Amino acid sequence: MTPPFAFSSVVGQQDAKLALLLCAIDPAIGGVLLRGEKGTAKTTVARALAGLLPGEARFVELPLGATEDRLVGALDLTEMLTGGTQRLRPGLLALADGGVLYVDEVNLLADHLVDVLLDVATSGVNRIERDGIAHSHSSRFVLVGSMNPEEGDLRPQLLDRFGLAVTITSPLDPAVRAEAVARRLRHDRGATDPADLIADDRLRDRLAATVPAHLSDQVMLAASNLAVAVGAEGLRADLVLCRAAAAFAGWNGRSDTTVEDVRAVAHLVLAHRRRRGPFDPPTMNREDLDHALDDTLGRPDEHDSADKTDPGDATDSTADAVTDSTAADDAATDAATDSTADSTADSTDAAAADDAATDSADADADDARREPGDDDERSGAPNYGDGSAVRPP
Repeated sequence: MTPPFAFSSVVGQQDAKLALLLCAIDPAIGGVLLRGEKGTAKTTVARALAGLLPGEARFVELPLGATEDRLVGALDLTEMLTGGTQRLRPGLLALADGGVLYVDEVNLLADHLVDVLLDVATSGVNRIERDGIAHSHSSRFVLVGSMNPEEGDLRPQLLDRFGLAVTITSPLDPAVRAEAVARRLRHDRGATDPADLIADDRLRDRLAATVPAHLSDQVMLAASNLAVAVGAEGLRADLVLCRAAAAFAGWNGRSDTTVEDVRAVAHLVLAHRRRRGPFDPPTMNREDLDHALDDTLGRPDEHDSADKTDPGDATDSTADAVTDSTAADDAATDAATDSTADSTADSTDAAAADDAATDSADADADDARREPGDDDERSGAPNYGDGSAVRPP
């Protein structure tokens, strides 16, 4: 059996990786919605997350045709008829406890099932009531929903209930795309890069040791100010901003959450929550969000920039190397082109200087032979002795 694709082997998709790690740190954030066209590694990165969770974490998929009983749990009729005892048969929510529950094409899933999923993902408890039987059990999992916007969107009420949302696109750089294909082919041959496996081990240890950081009143106020500034409805945006910022601070080894942590996760929390009309795009423009961030939180602190781009140590090292190598080749080509251009320009300047010197010598010779009255005749001719093509007054 082929082992799961390594989390660190996924090329790019840094926002998706960060969002998944934050929800793994604090599942109460409420799950991740991955929006993107087909073939953009949405399922791959979600499945790879399960390999970073502690214990024998399961990756459970909810099929579109599943019933509520299959999801939540149902009364075991066989046990009741044969043994006379009432017992509940666990559903997918029980199987997903401690792991990842993945819903592909969540936008096509029945709304009432999406509601159940989001309720349990936030609370961490599944409550079942069937025919007078009440039962509850722990169900803490990372909820990941994926969708292709071409097939329709989620209702705004359901979209808002997903804690984080990420728009995933395919890379346009051919070198990056080729690297992604190479990693996939190596994995299918059972030859995953050992560096990626080591990086996953480090991520797993780091994730197990991470706890959300403390939230001060100042940070909570900043989160609420930002939610109001972008026009987010309800208080869910404020709450998720605080939880995600605290998880991000903890992921970066800090015990206290700062305003800069709020800034770092804002695009994951707010882009899909802006109040909008029926014909507006489903997500907020990044430029508008950046303006709201600057107006509300002030300009980003350059000293904290190193903490804002770290979804995981040693991730995409090979892709980065490919990109760096390409950039180095481009720089070398540009330098060679510039050098050639400079050399040509220098040669042209030298030739122009020689021509100017020759013209000046000729002009001096003319002056020596000039008779009285020659000035009037000369005034109508261009003077190239000083390199100028402007007629004298």
